[in-house]
Amino acid sequence: MPKPTKGPRLGGGPAHERLLLANLAAALFTHKSIKTTETKAKRLRPIAERLITFAKRGDLHARRRVLAVIGDKSVVHELFTEIAPLVAEREGGYTRITKLGFRKGDNASMVQIELVLEPVTPKAKPAKAAAKAEKPVAAEEAGAEETSTESSEDASAEEIAVDETAAADAAAPEVDGETAESSVEKAAAEVDEK
Repeated sequence: MPKPTKGPRLGGGPAHERLLLANLAAALFTHKSIKTTETKAKRLRPIAERLITFAKRGDLHARRRVLAVIGDKSVVHELFTEIAPLVAEREGGYTRITKLGFRKGDNASMVQIELVLEPVTPKAKPAKAAAKAEKPVAAEEAGAEETSTESSEDASAEEIAVDETAAADAAAPEVDGETAESSVEKAAAEVDEK
């Protein structure tokens, strides 16, 4: 069983379909906007966007891949030199499809497919991102409070260390002519001073 095509068939065989879409893409890159049926535009969009992505890469291999689809070198040159720099900042969505109504003769749905060449505007930060931006400021204020808490914790750790040394001194009967009790009292006085 033959593999189904992606989207509606456009009449004729696969080779005719490839040529039809290649010619539509060439016309789109030449005129920046074309009027066609909705089904042709929907089939053209992924091909045109893939070719623009190749043009953004800009290397020789990408140029040859585009030339394999579009045979006209002048169109490929225009795509690489004029269109690709205009969409360099855009991450996708290079085309726009706008419905125009129905064709008079056969009532086919007509659309205008055009390249989106406007400069990209950075998106505004959502409310969650704004809230996250405010949290670091609050965290810095809390960090100052934590610093004072940490310093008191450090002081209590020093007290524990002094108490341990005092306990070790208390175990020794006499250190340098002083009694163990007096060295404990001195250590306690040092802690009180801090």
